[in-house]
Amino acid sequence: MEIVQQNNYLLTEPVKKLLPKFIVPCVISLIISCLYNIVDQIFIGNSYLGYLGNAATGIIFPITVVGWALSLLFGDGAAAYLSLAQGSVSVNGLNTKNLGKTIANSILFSFLTGAVLIVISYMAGDTILYSLGATDATIKLTRDYGGIIFIMIPLALAQNTMAGIIRADGSPRYAMMAMAVGAVLNIILDPLTIFVLGWGIKGAAYATIFGQFVSFVICAVYLRKSKMFRLRAADFIPNLKSVSRVLPLGGSSFLTQIAIVIVTVVNNKLLVSYGALSEYGADIPLAAFVVIMKLFQIIINIAIGIAAGAQPVIGFNYGAKHYTRVREAFKYVMFWTITTSAIATIIFELFPGACIALFGSDGELYTSFAIRCVRIYLALIIFTCVQKACAIFLQSIGKASAAIPLSMIRDVVFLIIFTFALPAYFGVTGIFWAAPHADILALLITIIVVMRVWKGIGKAHISKTEAAETAEVITQAALRPSRPGVIITIAREHGSDGRRAGQLVAEKLGIPCYYKEMTSLAGQESGLAADFISSINAASPAGVRDMYLDTDVVRQAIIAQGKAIQKIADAGSCVIVGRAADYVLKGNENLVRVFIHAPEEHRIKEVMKVYGVTEDEARKQTHAQNAARATYHKHLSGNVWGDSRQYELCIDSSRGVEKTAALICEYVKAKV
Repeated sequence: MEIVQQNNYLLTEPVKKLLPKFIVPCVISLIISCLYNIVDQIFIGNSYLGYLGNAATGIIFPITVVGWALSLLFGDGAAAYLSLAQGSVSVNGLNTKNLGKTIANSILFSFLTGAVLIVISYMAGDTILYSLGATDATIKLTRDYGGIIFIMIPLALAQNTMAGIIRADGSPRYAMMAMAVGAVLNIILDPLTIFVLGWGIKGAAYATIFGQFVSFVICAVYLRKSKMFRLRAADFIPNLKSVSRVLPLGGSSFLTQIAIVIVTVVNNKLLVSYGALSEYGADIPLAAFVVIMKLFQIIINIAIGIAAGAQPVIGFNYGAKHYTRVREAFKYVMFWTITTSAIATIIFELFPGACIALFGSDGELYTSFAIRCVRIYLALIIFTCVQKACAIFLQSIGKASAAIPLSMIRDVVFLIIFTFALPAYFGVTGIFWAAPHADILALLITIIVVMRVWKGIGKAHISKTEAAETAEVITQAALRPSRPGVIITIAREHGSDGRRAGQLVAEKLGIPCYYKEMTSLAGQESGLAADFISSINAASPAGVRDMYLDTDVVRQAIIAQGKAIQKIADAGSCVIVGRAADYVLKGNENLVRVFIHAPEEHRIKEVMKVYGVTEDEARKQTHAQNAARATYHKHLSGNVWGDSRQYELCIDSSRGVEKTAALICEYVKAKV
């Protein structure tokens, strides 16, 4: 029980002692990740460039965030794929070639999309800079800073993608060290290049890209000594199929970052537009907003680090049905989130001048405006932190249908609405008032959602029929006697009677058949609850299935299930029904992959007969189940579920389950 031994401490060690081990490194990593831009602004703001220099870096910020989003699309996607591969036979040496190709192509495409991004940025020139909020007063500084920052974007994206892969490979400290070294170099070089060498804003840009380059080199060196995969030069040949496996897995991280871009661009344009109509001019409001967002970013990263760091603890205990520990962990997350954000709020409200002075103070008009807006914009940051932490908590327990909207609702919905609406009544300061208004509404909705989920924690996650089926096999989780020989995997459309066909094949051939037993074995292997593992397909909500399948707790379940399937196959000849076993065992000798289908009307009639539902309910159930199975298979393999090229045998079962089973047996005997 390898996974049980590895994860047993997650279930037994006191939560209060356990959480800091995960939270502290996560918070540190997130703080390091945001230091580059913040450090640049501190030194730029305290130089002769003043607030105009800070405004320039803020104009470039959306472009760098787009790059960051692309790197997370490939990096988080590859990291998730690597984690899922832990439960696959590929890690045992039979399919490392494909794993290496997927990792290499994730790094390659991250680099290539970065190259495309800088080509677009250079070709667009001043047009894109003006569209992001540059003015005649800031355009030269923006051009000088961005022109240098853009040079390193491809390598910076590749480095961030590699950092995610390195963490998933079991070396989070190495990834953190690589980022920390680059950040420290940036801190050291900023004053040297800006003040001593007199390069101004260009010096800050050179310091940043040098730190990024060093981080890239450190991450690249790791790839030669990785634990779970080996890369060859040939793996870096572009392969769309390989990279397509990671895109759905990194989609959530990508969308979160793109939301930041949308909000930043909208704010920049409105600040310049309304600022030009005020006594402050176009540049002061934008410069103040850039500084305030850096203060906001620091506190939000701490809050996200607390919640994200607790994800493994909360997710695993939720999957194991240790709901008391889930609630206890969530209470600690809320306590530390509220405590840190409350301290930050006190500092922002009582000492806003000191916070602004950290980034330089350039004139009484700028300083007074910035101080006023710090107090407004960050007044309810405690609400923001709690709201973000709750969304991450919901993601930790696999509630993607609730987590994804909550993570976006504050920034993409309410903040943008109020940002457009309030300036009409309050002028340029109305843009800053949008934040507390959005915080109040977002928190109210979050509390309602979390309370409903909180009350439901511990209730069944699967249907009564599925729960009964799982209960029947929970005591039969031991491997059954078999003999060396063929392994038959059966994938099937809902209502095609594929499970019964598999059972008949097993009876005719005198070998065991595994269906729900797999989830019980996976539960024994991992410590997760068998019915939770059984629910990972049925529970995934339409529209966010990929994001649901990529949550930590579900990923743990998939890994455990993959190991259980391999264990079953290692025990000898058998029939395995469902659970993407055809992909998990791909490469095994004596493997026969079968796909059972039937005309839709036939399947609907079968569902009505078996489950006692109406025709309309049967049709909906059939479509939903098949969509869930297709997404699950695509998520794991990157292939299209039901594509005949992936199977040795595809059978229309409408001729009858007995004939279907007989055909499978004939094929197997002929092959053997």
